[in-house]
Amino acid sequence: MANSDATASLPPSAPLSVAPPLSSTTKENLTPVACKIEELTESRSELFGRIQGLKKDLQTWRSKLDSQVKVYRDELSELKQSLNTEVEQLRSEFQELRTTLQQQQDDVTTSLRNFGLQDVTGDSKADNTEVEGEALKE
Repeated sequence: MANSDATASLPPSAPLSVAPPLSSTTKENLTPVACKIEELTESRSELFGRIQGLKKDLQTWRSKLDSQVKVYRDELSELKQSLNTEVEQLRSEFQELRTTLQQQQDDVTTSLRNFGLQDVTGDSKADNTEVEGEALKE
C-alpha cells in the first residue's frame, strides 16, 4: 500500500511545452555537436561502403573456393575410378596366376603318378596317418 500512497502524492505530468529560445552559448555548444554528427555520418557511409566491398570480396572468394572444390572432387573421382580399375585388373591377374599355379601343380602331380611316384605331400600324409594309428594302438 505504500506504493499507491507514493504514486498518489505525485503531481500530474505537465504538458510538453515549446523549448525556450537558445542562448548564444548553447548555439556554440551545438556547432561542435553538428560537426561530430556530420563526421559520424561520413564515417558511417565509409564503413558501409567498406562492408559492401568486403561482402562482394567474400562472395567472390566463396565462388572461387566452390569451383576449386569441384575441380578437386572431379580429380579425386577420376583417381578413385582409375584405382578401382587397377585393383580389379590386379585381382584378375592374381586369379589367373592362382589358376595357372594350380594347373601346374595338378600337371606335376599327374606326371609323378604316371611315372609311378607319389606326391611328396601325399607320402608325408600317409606317414603321419600310420604314426597316429600306431600311437592309438599302444
